[in-house]
Amino acid sequence: MRSILFIGLVWPEPTSSAAGTRILQLLNLFREAGDRVTFACAAARSPHSYPLMLLHVQEVDIQLNDSSFDAFVQELNPDIVVFDRFMVEEQYGWRVRCSCPSALTMLDTEDLHFLRAARQEAVKKNRPIVYHSDLAKREIAAILRCDLSLIIAQQELRLLSELFHIPTGLLYYLPFLEEPITDATARAWNIFENRKHLLFIGNFMHEPNWHTVQYLKMRIWPLLKERLPDAELHIYGSYATEKVYQLQQAKDRFYIKGRAGDAKQTMAHYRLLLAPIQFGAGAKGKFVDAMQSGTPSVTTTTGAESMMEDGTWGGVVEDRIDAFVERAAHLYRTKDVWEGAQQEGRRLLNLRYSKDLYQEAFLQHLNNLQRSLVTHRQDHFIGQILQTQQLNSSMYMSRWIEEKNKYR
Repeated sequence: MRSILFIGLVWPEPTSSAAGTRILQLLNLFREAGDRVTFACAAARSPHSYPLMLLHVQEVDIQLNDSSFDAFVQELNPDIVVFDRFMVEEQYGWRVRCSCPSALTMLDTEDLHFLRAARQEAVKKNRPIVYHSDLAKREIAAILRCDLSLIIAQQELRLLSELFHIPTGLLYYLPFLEEPITDATARAWNIFENRKHLLFIGNFMHEPNWHTVQYLKMRIWPLLKERLPDAELHIYGSYATEKVYQLQQAKDRFYIKGRAGDAKQTMAHYRLLLAPIQFGAGAKGKFVDAMQSGTPSVTTTTGAESMMEDGTWGGVVEDRIDAFVERAAHLYRTKDVWEGAQQEGRRLLNLRYSKDLYQEAFLQHLNNLQRSLVTHRQDHFIGQILQTQQLNSSMYMSRWIEEKNKYR
């Protein structure tokens, strides 16, 4: 039985974000493989934090910039350490390597933060994308320091390999790990006649979601509501602030609904998911939920990036506003087209995100990597250099903060 340590940026909230769902999928993967799994985090829990003990995962509260973590990780002596996003690797990576040098270190990128930020700047300032940012330097340095980094989208895998020349031996494509949609599941879906209205859903702490809601409000819905006079647009999302609720206008049939307790159950009552995403990165969990609930979606090429298979999409992919509106209205009104989109979504999920396609191969890859870890690290010596530099900078900064905190 291996010991697996996850170090989280936050406690997982699967009802709040796709990142929370992703972490639970990874925890389940190792538990089902028979491993002993511990999840440690310095953040405060929220009412929406998932009770990990239900997965038989040990929960441990840790402190940032505190040597108590060193004693904890030495006693645990994990075989594999998983960092939840690159910021966590920056904070704890050097401590793990000092205390447990033989542990395999793995970074779950979730999505590439520097890519999302670069696209956001390009959209907001109407300029070409600039990839080579300070954020990119930090995130790619963390990738190079780790023995393996999990990449959730193939587009990001190509970007790292082709533009930044990251060795492929340091990267592993592991998308969402979903239960396949069976015939029984599909037969239980809510039918066309029993659904009405359109929705968008997304965590409002995630800037692409807030921007998408504004885009819907200002550019898409004013046109689409004229073509669908009996339909309403409902906006769901966790951590909605007052500025989000101020967008609600009943006379325009534009409603802010706040947090959805269960995204799939909520989607199952709607006829369409509208998500004209203008920037972002990674794979979008909202579309996986839509496929699972039999809800066709209308999005952009950015929204569908890395998620399509040979042009297959469970709905519409369109960037031009007029065409987006026309095709969304047609899909909403036309039963046979809608049912075809529903089945395409099912086919796409089973082709790309069925966990049975990935779990066994991934676990075998980890086993092979553990057996050849010394050679692997010698083959990727740049990472060893960066670890030394991180030790000299992060360690002394953290020690200074720890000493400073003693005199508060």
